[in-house]
Amino acid sequence: MRYELIIFDNDGVLVNSEPLSNTMLAAYLTELGHPTSYEESLRDYMGAAMHRVHDTIQERTGKQLPEDFDDVFHERVFAAFARELQPMAGAVELLEQLTADGVPYCLASSGSHQRIRVGHRKTGLDKWFGEERIFSSQDVGRGKPAPDLFLHAAERMGVAPGKCVVIEDSPLGVQAANAAGMDVYGFTAMTPADRLHGATRLISHLSEVPGLLAAQ
Repeated sequence: MRYELIIFDNDGVLVNSEPLSNTMLAAYLTELGHPTSYEESLRDYMGAAMHRVHDTIQERTGKQLPEDFDDVFHERVFAAFARELQPMAGAVELLEQLTADGVPYCLASSGSHQRIRVGHRKTGLDKWFGEERIFSSQDVGRGKPAPDLFLHAAERMGVAPGKCVVIEDSPLGVQAANAAGMDVYGFTAMTPADRLHGATRLISHLSEVPGLLAAQ
């Protein structure tokens, strides 16, 4: 295998958080006077750091979101996580196999460290991700689609970007991986394949990953 590091996105790849968080985001923005459908939230914000929500609303309306927007939003999302969050199908099995095979992996998410950990404790994925394997957009100046987060993760893990493959379900994440000079498997469980333009490969289930890695 020519890859020396597997970098996972978190939301929508390891945990089924995208439907929950985007439902909450669309409802909250609408409540604040910025009508947003679930589909529009997925289109505009899926895979993005929170600053993108603030920047987009500012650009479109000239208005700023409330200072406590992030706190209120995360409170609602975490409540939904506690009720409904689950690992993505095949995530545990893939992590078990990577561990058994000694394949290095980590996580690089647009979500905050708190969001990542809340979700992992709920789903049991904290077993597979110690502090040294978790990287957040909070750790860098710019979130996806900038390459900063993936480059930071690779540097901290001691692997050259060209030796990394990213597993991503968002267009912004695919753009970020490309900008970082990394291969990327576009995950189509929620995202139409034509929105993941630029992906090295497309997968519809995490069980496909070991076969692709073995073929490298």
